[in-house]
Order: sequence, then C-alpha cells, then structure tokens
Amino acid sequence: MCGICGILYFDDRQKVSQSVLRSMCDTIIHRGPDDQGQVMLGQVGLGMRRLSIIDLSTGHQPIANEENTLWIVFNGEIYNFKRLRKELENLGHQFKTRSDTEIILHGYEEWGEDVCQRLNGMFVFAVWDQKNKILFLGRDRLGIKPLYYYQDDQKLVFGSELKAILKCPGLDCTLDPVALNNYLTFEYIPAPRSIFREIRKLRPGHWLRWQADQLMDQFYWKLAPCENSISEAEAGEKLSVLLNDAVRLRLISDVPLGAFLSGGLDSSIMVAQMAELMDQPVKTFSIGFKESSYNELNYARAVAKKYQTEHHEFVIEANALELTEKLICHLDEPFGDFSIFPTYLVSKMARDYVTVVLSGDGGDELFAGYDTYRAHRFDRQFYHRLPKILKYGILEPMAGRMKPTEKKKGWINSYKRFIQGTRLPKSLYHVRWMVFLQAMERKEIFTDDVLDELAPVDPYDFIHEYSRQADGLHDVTRTGYIDVKSYLADDILVKVDRMSMAVSLEARVPYLDHRIVEFCYSLPPVLKMKGYRTKYLLEKTFWNLLPSEVQRRDKQGFSIPIKNWIRGELRPMMLDLLSEDRIRQQGLFRPETVHRWINEHLEGIENHSHTLWALMVFQQWNEIYSKTIS
Repeated sequence: MCGICGILYFDDRQKVSQSVLRSMCDTIIHRGPDDQGQVMLGQVGLGMRRLSIIDLSTGHQPIANEENTLWIVFNGEIYNFKRLRKELENLGHQFKTRSDTEIILHGYEEWGEDVCQRLNGMFVFAVWDQKNKILFLGRDRLGIKPLYYYQDDQKLVFGSELKAILKCPGLDCTLDPVALNNYLTFEYIPAPRSIFREIRKLRPGHWLRWQADQLMDQFYWKLAPCENSISEAEAGEKLSVLLNDAVRLRLISDVPLGAFLSGGLDSSIMVAQMAELMDQPVKTFSIGFKESSYNELNYARAVAKKYQTEHHEFVIEANALELTEKLICHLDEPFGDFSIFPTYLVSKMARDYVTVVLSGDGGDELFAGYDTYRAHRFDRQFYHRLPKILKYGILEPMAGRMKPTEKKKGWINSYKRFIQGTRLPKSLYHVRWMVFLQAMERKEIFTDDVLDELAPVDPYDFIHEYSRQADGLHDVTRTGYIDVKSYLADDILVKVDRMSMAVSLEARVPYLDHRIVEFCYSLPPVLKMKGYRTKYLLEKTFWNLLPSEVQRRDKQGFSIPIKNWIRGELRPMMLDLLSEDRIRQQGLFRPETVHRWINEHLEGIENHSHTLWALMVFQQWNEIYSKTIS
C-alpha cells in the first residue's frame, strides 16, 4: 500500500524538478511511512511513498522492467498476483522482486491496456513507457483507491491525494461551484469532479493514457446489471464460495492483520469467515458511543465472543471532534459524512496492533441494505396512492410541526426524513436519505452570483446518468446500481481510504471483490429484498454463523450524534466558522439563511445538522487550503 504522484511535461525539452516531486511525495508520507522513491526521466517524474505489506525487503518502488524502458509506481494490493506471476514467467518474463507491483509492470508489457482487466485487487498505478512516450494510469473497478489529475496545455500532474498535486507550481485552482453544490446536496463530490474546476478524479474502472499530446479516458470495466434466473439454494451456495475465496485472498500479508467489527450483518459474517480461514485468533476492533441509541458495542462483543477473537473497543465522546482540522486535511476536499470520526478513531486504535484490516463495506449496496430501499418500496406501493388532501393537507404539515428527537432514529426522525424525500422528483425518491439540500434550500443558501453559475447544471446529473444505465431493470437492481456508482464510490470508499491511510493502515474490502459485485448484479431482485426484508440472500446464506444478538438486531448504520454535539460541545466552533462576517466576506452563501438555520437547530425546531456540519467543514477546508494554494 502506497501513495503515488507524478508530473509529465508535454514538451520533452522541459525537465521535472526533483525538489517539486519530493515535495509532492512528502505530502502523502502518511500513506507510506516505510519507504520512498522517485525517478527522474527527463520530461517525466514518478514518485511514491510505501507502506510495506507484501515483500518487505525487495518491493522498493519505482520499479523498471529488464531494459529500463518501462517504469511503474503503484498503490494498492493485487490479490491474484501469484497466479499472474506464474503465467508471466511461462511467457518468458523475469522478476527481480516478490512484489505484486512488478506483476502489473510485466503485465502491461505483455498485455498493454488489457492488464487492468486481469487484476483482482484495489489499485491505482502509473506506467511510463520511455520508448513510446506513453503515460498510462489505471484505477481499480470499484474505486477503492483514489487518483486525482490535472491537465493544462503544458503538463499532466497526478497524485493519490489532491494535496500532492497542489505542490506543483502553476496550477489553476479555481473553485468549482458545481462541485460545491454537489457537496452540499450529497455531502460528497462525485467523480470525475473535484472541488477545483481543473482537477479531476479518474473514475472507477477507467484508465487514462497520454500519447502524442492526446489524453484518452477510457473504461475497461463496466458493471452490467441484469436479473438472471437462479434458485435461492444455488445463489446461496455460489455466494458462500465467492465470499470465502474473497476473504481468503485478502488474508495474504507479511504484516499483522485484523478486522473492523461493527456487530452488523456484513462485518459479522466477514469475521466468521476470517475465523474459519485463520490459524490464530482474529484481531477485531469496534467503536462505541456514550449515547445509548448510537452505541452498538454489545453486538460486536457477541460476535467476538462467538469466534473468540482478540477484541478491542473504543468509546467516542464529543471532544473527539477536536480532530476536525487534522481530518479535513486528510480529506483533501470538502466531505460531509459524519462517520469520518469513528472511522478514523477505530483505524487509529487498530493501527496499534495491526497494519492491515478487513472491512465489511459494500454489503448494503450489493444486497439492498439501506432504509432508503424500504422507503422507496413503501412510497411506490402505498404513499403515492394516497389522496392529495391527505398527503399535502395532513401528513406533510404534521411532519413540519414535529420536533426532531435526540435519538439516532425513531419513528419521528424517520417520518420527517421520509416526507422530505417526497418533495423530490419521483426519479430521485430512492436517494431521499442521501439528499441534504433541496431545491428551495439551494435558492435560500447560495448568493445570486453562485445561483447564476449553477443554473445550467442539473444538480442530480450523475444520479440520472447512472439511472439511465440501468433503465428497464427492477427498482431494487437499478437503485442499487446507482448506489454502487455514486454513494459507495464517492462517499463510503473515500471515507475508509482517507481515514485508514491517515494512520498508515491498509483497509481491504472483500465484499467488493469484482466477482462478488458482478454476481450480485446478476441476481433477481427478490433474492436481495423480499417484501421489506433487506439483504435477504446474505442473511439467509450465513444465518447460522451469526450469534443470536445479531440475528435479532435491526439495520442501524454507522453514525454519530452530531446533531446533539452541535448544540453542545461544537456550538462555539460552529458559531465561529459560520459567523456572519465570514460568510458575507466569502460571497458564496447568504448570511441570513445560515443564521436562521443555526437558530432553528439550536432551539430544537429543526434538525439542520447535515447542512450546518457541511458548511462548517467547507469553511474549515477553505481556511486550510486557501493558505496552501496562495
């Protein structure tokens, strides 16, 4: 696991500065504290920081082929590298290391761009072909590992993190208002956009190639959802084999390894698989809260007890958010998902014991696990058929009069969120739980100048694009596909990558083995959601592996009591970051709207925690990065 970066000047007479490249590498030292390397090849410079996981002694990067005509830097893990190595050796390739990095290099030499399709893993890499003057960049299918890039008429700059790119002089760092709108609406910025207009993210399952002054962005893997006929028994058997193999592959490591354990269905099943495959107790790590409705440690303890794991816990208090500035630096661009804090803290705890963890992320998107799937079905089957006078004359006004509660969920909070979602167009009902800025609120919060720039752009353009790609399929299949392409790639995986790498911890996600993803998106929808029972096939297949406490629990989600903390411990921070003077001077938001939302939240009239926290993060981010790029 590493962080990578590089510069390519289009004019081969211009040389890369070694000091600039070294400075870029220094910004991502947390991604690779064990080793570093740079190579200067005239118009191209490649750099990396390494976290040693496999081949601790000979895996130094950059790595060249036998003739020194191809060079590579790589971030990630290739789980099928041993099989690919044998295949390449049979084809005549000679290896200098035991690392998976060299597999990609020789694979590119043998198969060219098709090498990406042969890799099972999480990765971004850059290959410079000195002979043919080609720079080739590849990213894994699901977007587990990140890659940013910048292009102007003189150069191409890339890096695992945005902050590395910003160390290169002469960049256009204009803020992108469309990305800002995406951020406030969804709490993340979807690829290929970034917060800066001229810096892009390479999309999952894509490669980027520069040759002869032409830059080509091309997909090599495209999830093609379908709904094949298969029996429940056959599907369960195949899922069991696939998941067991995915976990087995992700246990390959030359350093200590463990698992995040929330006590939910996904992580519990994963730990059960690990316990079966490992010849020593699994090291498990869980996070909890003092607030009872948010605390789920008892479920994690039940799994730990059943599988006799070496279990570790940490209880979060509000003062943990003193980490705000530090974590925002690691995020690179504004990111509003509250759960960065428990993810960071459980990663920090785990890093004291292991260098690699397995994480259960992906199960909700593959098996229709979120509450929004139930809400979407309820809306289509019942709510939209109700008389308008009942919906708009009674039910909606009643939701407006209800005050939010301090609990994590509860029927009042869920009811209010459901009603808010009905204000969206029907094509967006599924994302009701993921939209935090409605059209009316957008007009209230942005200044006229920003609204003018946003006017030509559909704020839900990427959601509609993914919906069209799965047009004609059942709601469960189509909406799950949207989640994989958007929320999973640009929120969940971003959070896990940034927060784990902030403490130099590698996180692996067995549910996102592309074979499992492809299998899940070939299933009939009834095997994912039966009635209002979500994750049907996953639960049914592995039911006997779960302790009774987990069998009886409802879906909770990984969240923190931010709405309560904003009224308490975080109140001074909020009032400072969202002061009228700051907002007015910035010229992006309307101070009177921000002031009203603050008062409504503090008085308990409305729950504006998502929007207020997103604004706080943006203000803190702006303060940090305005200094970086000035």
